[in-house]
Amino acid sequence: MTRTTLDLTGLKCPLPALKTRKALKPLQPGDQLEVHCTDPLSVIDIPNLIRETGDKVEITERNEARIVFLVEKGDAP
Repeated sequence: MTRTTLDLTGLKCPLPALKTRKALKPLQPGDQLEVHCTDPLSVIDIPNLIRETGDKVEITERNEARIVFLVEKGDAP
């Protein structure tokens, strides 16, 4: 299992969700992607994206400066 960090600070909707989707594609089941965002809409967009892909997500940090998501790649193709 590997953990990759994706820094998307400063990007606005829809770029954080699009770049997260692209970063998830090469990961193997069980790998983790840590996503750092500053766009407040990412708290809606990224969990919706992860529901579509069948992976797991949790928000590990949320404050006025940034939002950090931890996404675990699932077994779905």
